[in-house]
Amino acid sequence: MIPDLGGNEDVDVLNDEDHEISLDSNEFMQFVDYGDKPLYPGCTKSTKMNGLVQTFNLKAKHGLSDSCYTDILILFHTLLPDGNEVPGSVNLAKKTLSTLGMKYEKIDACPNDCILYIDLNVDAKKCPSCNASRWKLAKDGSEKVGVPAKTLWYFPPIPRFRRMFQSTVSAKELTWHARGRKKDGMMRHPADSPTSKMVDTNWTDFGIEPRNLRLALSLDGFNPYGSVSSKYSCWPVILITYNLPPWLCMKRKYMMLTLLISGPKQPGNDIDVFLQPLVDDLKVLWDGVKRVYDSVKGEYFKLKAVLLWTINDFPAYGNLSGCVVKGYNACPICVDQTKPYWLKHLKKLVFLRNRRQLPRHHPYRKQASAFDNTIEKDVAPTPLTGEETFARVKGLPIASGKGNPPAPYTGPPENRPCWKKKSVFYELDYWKFLPVRHNLDVMHIEKNCCDAILGTLLNIPGKTKDGVAARLDMVDMGIHTDLKPTTSVHERKIWKTKQGLRYTPDQIDEVRAE
Repeated sequence: MIPDLGGNEDVDVLNDEDHEISLDSNEFMQFVDYGDKPLYPGCTKSTKMNGLVQTFNLKAKHGLSDSCYTDILILFHTLLPDGNEVPGSVNLAKKTLSTLGMKYEKIDACPNDCILYIDLNVDAKKCPSCNASRWKLAKDGSEKVGVPAKTLWYFPPIPRFRRMFQSTVSAKELTWHARGRKKDGMMRHPADSPTSKMVDTNWTDFGIEPRNLRLALSLDGFNPYGSVSSKYSCWPVILITYNLPPWLCMKRKYMMLTLLISGPKQPGNDIDVFLQPLVDDLKVLWDGVKRVYDSVKGEYFKLKAVLLWTINDFPAYGNLSGCVVKGYNACPICVDQTKPYWLKHLKKLVFLRNRRQLPRHHPYRKQASAFDNTIEKDVAPTPLTGEETFARVKGLPIASGKGNPPAPYTGPPENRPCWKKKSVFYELDYWKFLPVRHNLDVMHIEKNCCDAILGTLLNIPGKTKDGVAARLDMVDMGIHTDLKPTTSVHERKIWKTKQGLRYTPDQIDEVRAE
């Protein structure tokens, strides 16, 4: 008996899905064929795909132009025996490499980071928000039509996730977190974290399938030109797959580049505009991608994925979360209970209430002279949950671009708002329920603390924190008054009279000898 499919509309949907699966399978079989085909008849050292990948890596490493790469391919085709598989142009090479599933999209963007020229704005020539031209401007002010002022490179992750499960090695490793992880209550892997366990508990249909992906997002800016131009800032966005064992998940081959935001200026708080295509794909992955082939079990399944958190330095933390990371409410945990202290001589805000995090009867709470000349009696503020944070930001505007910046705050500094915008990640249905949504990477914290400590101990110029202004501020606070600088009325100079926290020259020599 033939089941009722519900009309011609459902039949068309099934036919479209089967057509898509067929195309994906054909591409994969073509990739297998290229991977097995020898570079030339009788060659046993390299295949067509291997040779192209290696030469393309050299092209990227040394910055070869397309025309130069084409000439090299033609030379190889001439030197190798007849019947070789070397393509005759860079376009043919790219067509062959496209079977790897590494296709990308070049998306034009507003130079003021207002919009991406997609969807309704795909044919626009000017930004509807700030009226800036879509095209790059020449020195005489004329438009270079066809040359975008700013570009976003987007590498869709879904085809690459499909390809990972088509490899028996990768597909097996993607279930390690469920079958190979030691489960004794200790935290050795992100799968042991409360966030991952909460996802398994709250969304049981997600947790029972070990092939569903648990992801993290990391981004930071860098200057691709080294010391040539210190003002250029390019921002890669990378996805990390936590299904893999710890010795693989942070390897370069499994760190997935999804976005590359071109410069010359950093996107700042408007980074949400560039993250939108990735967030749209993350929403699709949360609903489920049908008919993903698992080469280990030899079956199709519905693949889902969840973004557990982001990993970044503190300025990028503010850009992604929308919270304020400098000024009176700079602590994203304490928010409006941060209570900073203004240093009159250094002219900066510092945050000295860290002893609130200690147990109630800890001896450090009463050691006033060793800290800020106060006895700490307050308890630590309770961090806001994701739902409480969402309740505070849901009425805030989203990123609007540098062409239309929000009105500056003009009220009292102590009442300055704790958030600047509503983060684009709240479009994910599960985001507000996650206990930890943004993480600070350890590298930056270690580096900054190490620089400050060693710079002070070794009295490194430009790195030491033991300056005249710092000593004057300590005197004003009533601590370490014996380090008060001496003032000369006639010469109008201030100098430090005691060693303070620095090493002596003999101690510095001992450190260098070690």
